[in-house]
Amino acid sequence: MIVFRYDDALIEKYPDIIGGVALARGLSNGPTPPGLADAFLAEQQSTLARIGDTPLSQLPSITAWRRAFTAFGVRPTQYRSAVEALLRRLTKKGDIPNLNTLVDIGNLVSIRYAVPVAVFDLRTTTGAVTVGLADGGERFTPLGVDEVEHPEPGEVIFVDEDRLVSARRWCCRQSAQSAANESTTDVLITIEGLHDTAAQDVQAAMHDLLDLLAQYGGGTIQQTALLSRSNPAFVVDGS
Repeated sequence: MIVFRYDDALIEKYPDIIGGVALARGLSNGPTPPGLADAFLAEQQSTLARIGDTPLSQLPSITAWRRAFTAFGVRPTQYRSAVEALLRRLTKKGDIPNLNTLVDIGNLVSIRYAVPVAVFDLRTTTGAVTVGLADGGERFTPLGVDEVEHPEPGEVIFVDEDRLVSARRWCCRQSAQSAANESTTDVLITIEGLHDTAAQDVQAAMHDLLDLLAQYGGGTIQQTALLSRSNPAFVVDGS
């Protein structure tokens, strides 16, 4: 069964996309445990030291996401990729607050490798999630807002078979329905990159994320995959 895929038109437009994908079930989410909180704080300090005075726009992974956003008609300084938003918060405010176990694991790995990491709650997802170009009729509900939005035609979105959008502007903004909260147990996790070393970075990031999930999240990692233009679909055995 296909659980996650890159649409053919998206692959044609962004042939360098690399996506690490994992399906995990039976997780135990909740307040961030002390060990994870300490590890996340240490990673933030390490990331600040590593970046130093380098402008975020000069980090290769963020440069690549800015180009991608521009290509589908979005100003990358108005709508930032999730990883750039995290690193911008860190470099300007000095810290990233704890939210919950799953979100903090994703954020820790995201800033370590400067790649966007998304944790999607599967409870409201119907069928496969496709990353593709919107036609404008899909439905999206932002976090903290009740009103439904519609993406702009040509915008890159994550969308299920019921046309419910779990992320707008590719890796910019996640929906209210898909965000991991304290009752989340089954998730689809994505780690993506478009830069020259994306394959290595995404694989390393996924390795670290799975280690952290095993330590703090419980549950079972059902299956993982590395996607690319030659392998654009995540097919889960026995689903």
